[in-house]
Amino acid sequence: MARANPAMNRKSPLGWPFGIVMAAFAAIQLFPLLWLVDYSLLKSSQFFGASILIWPKPAQWANYRIAFTAGHIPRYLTNSLVVAAVTIFLTVLLSMMTAYVLTRMKWRLSSFFYTLLVVGLIIPLHATLLPNFFIFKQFHLLDSYGALILPYVAFGLPFCTLIFCGFLQTVPRALEEAAVLDGLSVPGILVRIMLPITRPAIATVSVFSFLSSWNEFIMALTYVRSELYKTLPFSLLQFTGQYSSNYAAQAAVMTVIAIPSVVVYLLFTDQITSSISHGSVKG
Repeated sequence: MARANPAMNRKSPLGWPFGIVMAAFAAIQLFPLLWLVDYSLLKSSQFFGASILIWPKPAQWANYRIAFTAGHIPRYLTNSLVVAAVTIFLTVLLSMMTAYVLTRMKWRLSSFFYTLLVVGLIIPLHATLLPNFFIFKQFHLLDSYGALILPYVAFGLPFCTLIFCGFLQTVPRALEEAAVLDGLSVPGILVRIMLPITRPAIATVSVFSFLSSWNEFIMALTYVRSELYKTLPFSLLQFTGQYSSNYAAQAAVMTVIAIPSVVVYLLFTDQITSSISHGSVKG
């Protein structure tokens, strides 16, 4: 039997210090969320105390009732879910097909379009607000789901396509050649071969698209005026009148907005890590 290498069983002297530093870093990152949840369960009069964190005695769950009623959370939450779901679907579909064309097919303008895709990463969001506003007004898209979904997909497409490109470069072409010999067309290859293989990349793109659309407010404020299409961040604007001093209810609204993002990211952490590691193999 082969002997185990003693060096493999020896713990690194930097293990404990590294773990302590990472634990401290994680605590610093999680503290704002902990502070937000804590203050959402307090009375507004307790916000100006000397302590950073205050144990709620008792917990003011009425803050969440006010947040749901005065902040119109059920209606805005439904709109956010609709916008996020359609944005994720379109972004995954378009970025995957674009990446497949750029990495698997040889055509004259492929390099040009790849460069154009990279240039799309540096276009600032604010530079497109006014042009898009007039375009959407011309095509009667203002105050609609399309006024939010179209720019969300457009801004997410360059980055998500690059994620798929990096992942597809690690997939051996022999799989596609065998599929072609079996009579599969390009759509069949995408559905039966690429779709199962690229699940980590799909998860990464889905999380990115969800976070981008869920937390976005500037474009939504510019393109949407009707109550029928306002998304969840608009709930904070409801506390500008009689509830402007109800900081606890505002903290409850921000907690409701933040928790889904945290849950989605935690659920797909492994897939995101796998996608990044696969994409960096041929980087």
